[in-house]
Amino acid sequence: MTPISAGRRRIVVIGDVINDVLVKPTEAITPDSDTAAVIRACPGGSAANQAAWMAHLGAETVFAGRVGALDADYHRRELARAGVRAHLAADPDTGTGSIVIMLARDGERTMFTDRGANLLLRRRDLPDGLLDGAAVLHLTGYTFCEPPLLELALGLLAEARSRELAVTIDPGSAAFLARMPAGEFLRWTEGAAVCFPNRDEAAVLTGERDPITMAARLTQHYGTVVLKLGGEGCVLAVPGQTPVHVPAHPARAVDTTGAGDAFCAAFLSRWLSGRPDPATPATTRDLADAAEFAARIAAGVVTRFGPRPV
Repeated sequence: MTPISAGRRRIVVIGDVINDVLVKPTEAITPDSDTAAVIRACPGGSAANQAAWMAHLGAETVFAGRVGALDADYHRRELARAGVRAHLAADPDTGTGSIVIMLARDGERTMFTDRGANLLLRRRDLPDGLLDGAAVLHLTGYTFCEPPLLELALGLLAEARSRELAVTIDPGSAAFLARMPAGEFLRWTEGAAVCFPNRDEAAVLTGERDPITMAARLTQHYGTVVLKLGGEGCVLAVPGQTPVHVPAHPARAVDTTGAGDAFCAAFLSRWLSGRPDPATPATTRDLADAAEFAARIAAGVVTRFGPRPV
């Protein structure tokens, strides 16, 4: 695991920007006819959401991605509003990625995804010196799921390692992970300082089902594993120690969209800022404090519509 370089606290996030359309029926669904629903359009994308929350919570955050030209200014404004310094390539031909999110009564989701311009992100879209002065490079699994994006992700990981930056990873999607050759994602991301799988992603990566077992197995590859369990909190694991369960904060879920993103961002913002010298390794108490803070932030997100800070 690469330690954080002394004096540097900037997080660079690279990944998806999405136009979210949230749909929550307010009555029983009537097939082949109208069903009353609450429908909201808002900015999203796992990586962009995480960047927005990191900046909102006080971390110096730089984001890079690709969007359609028609709404590039909108997404730049939305990220800037959260405090993110955004570098967005504007695609003249392909629109911004879109997701229609169907929300059940308990706030759980079914997602229909068109990744749009995100699939066309290339190294030439990123400004020179993007990693200059950074402490952390943060990537989501979506950047590994298509061959051209994979080439970009692997190049960024190599550059981060050559600069001795910490790398943090959110696997992002169990469905996409399941389409990859077995073991490849672990090989590509080996040695990351922190990995944030959810229960389903960890199951794909390990072949196990028990959260404690999955978290312990993943510490063979990562410096810290924070296994997200939704309303059950998370399991925090580091190599050579027994994993610890950190409970969730009670909340009545309206929309779980973005809760995992907020959790990840909150953990990283506290992990990076919680020590006088960020070059020193985090203690178990530091990590537990970051997980508890993340659980508190995520609990607030699920009580309202939308994945970003308000």
